Amino acid sequence: MPRRRISARVRILLWLLFVMAVALASVATTTRSFLLRDVDDRINGLLTQETGEFANFEQRGFDPETGRPFTAPDRLLRVFLERQYADPDEELIGLVARPSGGPAQLTQPRDLPVALPLHRDPDARRRIFDSPDPTGVLHRPEGEIRWAKVSVAPAGGGEPAAAFVVAFHPEREAARVDEVFRVLLAISGVGLLLTTGIGWAVAGRILQPVRLVRTAAAQLTEQDLTRRIPVRGRDDIAALAETFNAMLDRLERAFAAQRQFVDDAGHELRTPITIVRGHLELMGDDPAEREETVRLVTDELDRMSRIVEDLLLLAKAERPDFVTPEPVQLAELTADVYVKARTLGERDWQLTGIADREAELDPQRITQAMVQLAQNAVQHTTAGQTIRIGSRAEGSRIELYVADSGPGVRPQDRELIFERFRRGTARRGARGSGAGLGLSIVKAIAEGHGGRVRLHDTEGGGATFVLTLD
Repeated sequence: MPRRRISARVRILLWLLFVMAVALASVATTTRSFLLRDVDDRINGLLTQETGEFANFEQRGFDPETGRPFTAPDRLLRVFLERQYADPDEELIGLVARPSGGPAQLTQPRDLPVALPLHRDPDARRRIFDSPDPTGVLHRPEGEIRWAKVSVAPAGGGEPAAAFVVAFHPEREAARVDEVFRVLLAISGVGLLLTTGIGWAVAGRILQPVRLVRTAAAQLTEQDLTRRIPVRGRDDIAALAETFNAMLDRLERAFAAQRQFVDDAGHELRTPITIVRGHLELMGDDPAEREETVRLVTDELDRMSRIVEDLLLLAKAERPDFVTPEPVQLAELTADVYVKARTLGERDWQLTGIADREAELDPQRITQAMVQLAQNAVQHTTAGQTIRIGSRAEGSRIELYVADSGPGVRPQDRELIFERFRRGTARRGARGSGAGLGLSIVKAIAEGHGGRVRLHDTEGGGATFVLTLD
């Protein structure tokens, strides 16, 4: 069973939601911890403040009835409690030791919003009174109590006779913190829902070119390579679409070159194959006839070999490594071409111009093109006629030319002769043995260098072919 794939859109959304959920949960948890810490700080400050006020009153206070310092702990506690106002969750209690049983209490008459206040919990009061610590936390099933106390020793010293206790019930403060935490979680949930919708829409919009690429790739066939991806914007997705379109352009050119190669090979090789087969089928036993047949067959096979080599060269022209540029001295290259061309036929060869500079080009391909133009000139001139070879430079542009003094090219044939297997409606001279691919090869070499090949009339008659390389 094939494994089901998760789309990129869903994966992006899941990662986005995961990151958002972790971030929002971290924010809510951190906020809750900060709020709880603030509650702890406020409670500790309140306990410290109340106990400090009592300690100060114990040391500096006077009994309003006698005008003297307090001598009885219960009187001290009673007067102090009458002058205090407790917070909603706070209890101020005075505890006085009794000879038997737990400590008696002095407290302010008020109701607290808790399950079991301290002034109604004798066991809790006794535990606090007996504790040697000045502060602490009392954990009860009915709720936690944060407390602090100031012990009051009798006038003659000894065990504490009384104690002032500040008790705080943090349940409501913690409940408010939990409420804020729940609100943050609810807001985070709404934020995640909004993020889901927005992320789904944005991811779909961003990945739309990718889906178009996938759709186009699925619809591509060898017969239809014309589909392209619309490019919008300047982001990475647009760059992907441009790259994909460029790849399709290369594929289309490659398939077109392949089809052209097959069509041209089938068209041009059909005739020599027919000739070879016909001569072989009609060949008799006469030695002279057999020798003539072998000569004709060999000639046709040689022509087929040249056609195949030229077609392969034109097919290779579509590859990026068709030309390999390197620094070349134009004067030396022009002189080499001139020397090689002189062996092609008995003509009045002239070297009429040399560009003395360095250029980036493929010397082998340029030599091949120039020799082909020289061969073309030889085929359309007769012995003794002039053929001029040279090069010139104008700024960054380089021109290499071959000019003959033959009959020239008719205007309607000037574009036609650069096509494959086309020789024009009227030939300039005697028909050569080529297949009409020479000028196509010259054009391919020029375009491989980013240039072009031009044709114009030679002054005094003839044709001049110019390789222009920018």
